[in-house]
Amino acid sequence: MNNAESSTVASGLAWFKSSYSGTEGGQCVEVAAGTAVVHVRDSKAETGPMLTVSREAWAGFVGRGV
Repeated sequence: MNNAESSTVASGLAWFKSSYSGTEGGQCVEVAAGTAVVHVRDSKAETGPMLTVSREAWAGFVGRGV
């Protein structure tokens, strides 16, 4: 896991906003799937830090069904 990776490293990726994010600009999360990792960032801070996790870790996270 790397939460200090620069957004420029993940440039060219297709970012998708969470379906749970509202349209009023509040708490929004975006994800982009790379070949071996998934990048997660705050949609309001596109050039800010991002969290990078393995695809397996991401699958485990979203599969929890909170």
